[in-house]
Amino acid sequence: MTQPSEGSSKLWGGRFSGETDALVEMFNASIDFDRRLYAEDIEGSIAHAGMLAAQGIISTADRDTVIAGLEAIRAEIDAGTFAFRLDREDIHLNIEAALIERVGDAGRRLHTARSRNDQVATDTRLHTRAACDAIVEALRALRAAFLDLAEREAATAMPGYTHLQRAQPILLAHHLQAYEAMLARDTERFTQARARANVLPLGAGALAGVTYPIDREAVARALGFDGVAENSLDAVSDRDFVVDVHAAAALAMVHLSRFAEEVILWATAEFGFLRLDDRYSTGSSIMPQKKNPDVAELTRGKSARVIGNLVQALTMLKGQPLAYNKDNQEDKESLFDTIDTLLVCLRVTTGMLPTMTFDRERMRAAAFANFALATDIADYLAKKGVPFRDAHEAVGALVARCEREGRTFEDLSLEDYQLAHSSFESDVLAIDLDAALAARDVPGGTAPKRVTEARAAARARLAAETSRPR
Repeated sequence: MTQPSEGSSKLWGGRFSGETDALVEMFNASIDFDRRLYAEDIEGSIAHAGMLAAQGIISTADRDTVIAGLEAIRAEIDAGTFAFRLDREDIHLNIEAALIERVGDAGRRLHTARSRNDQVATDTRLHTRAACDAIVEALRALRAAFLDLAEREAATAMPGYTHLQRAQPILLAHHLQAYEAMLARDTERFTQARARANVLPLGAGALAGVTYPIDREAVARALGFDGVAENSLDAVSDRDFVVDVHAAAALAMVHLSRFAEEVILWATAEFGFLRLDDRYSTGSSIMPQKKNPDVAELTRGKSARVIGNLVQALTMLKGQPLAYNKDNQEDKESLFDTIDTLLVCLRVTTGMLPTMTFDRERMRAAAFANFALATDIADYLAKKGVPFRDAHEAVGALVARCEREGRTFEDLSLEDYQLAHSSFESDVLAIDLDAALAARDVPGGTAPKRVTEARAAARARLAAETSRPR
């Protein structure tokens, strides 16, 4: 819990003779949320202390004292016994002041050759890198769940939709695998975001670099960064990597929201395609019969906050001159919220998928209802040499006639077809749902063979990603 001020002087207070206004102190502080960066802050400080000693900037005795003190503070924070203080503003000063209280002058030397500006940028990049790893793992788990469900429903037919109108028959597996394809792109985006975040700002100082003979590459290696930021001004003020995460998360949440919308629709009595498990549904406080798809609805709703966080981050950055500005304190709450929101939505969707059950007979009946085979019948004429536009017109007129007479394609005789166009022959009567599905035997199509091949390829890609080192 954050403790109130105890009247101690601030670590930056040498320039000041007056006390900070109490409201300003509260307004200025970030410790209530940036305490989440404590592990990254300590990890970065340990690497920094090691480098300072290796370069002869501090003694090895001071290094050892500092590292022991930092590890003790980390253990206290892990245990929940560390007292965070509001008057120490942020995670950096809370840890540094506590270190000085424990180890004295050695702790005062830790901040040599660094600024809070490059320190917080380093902490945030470390946190972002770990978040990208967790999100990629969750995305891969959800992709595997979609592929498993698609395999379970490999023979289930359903109507494909455009404009939310029944269009052409497809396999449910094909539909589910479309979401795996979206999530595969999301995985790529987070992998790329991680790579762009994995650059070390430490050593940039406040904005201009430092005057000590530091070894930035050694710190980068110690912390697992791929390299060092090349421009000190950019290093302390860049939050592009934060925007990268927000943008990738916003699009991933859009994909989850689209699926959630379909779950909500399919679970209605009007569609009746899907039954949700009790574990992923809730009831009504007044209507005993209700079974609400709240998991899907919350996922759909939470997409809005992640999209909003992207807009917040872009708006925060757009007016800032170089280099660091206090505005950048506002990057963390929205970043943490985006990470947390996306992760929980990915995990709850992964849990929900295998519990869903489909009304296969109802979906099959819907797959060829509403003249969903009209395109196949038009294609039949085109394959007989009729120009497709003429075939389209003839079948459109046939549909209109059936609607007037209250009939479907299944009710038509060969003579009925030939009234629409003379090129129809008896084999038109063989066009049915299974034939329509099998006919789309092209790469990316919904033919059962192609869907099975696509699923196998997706599993192979997923397995290769999982086994590939970062």
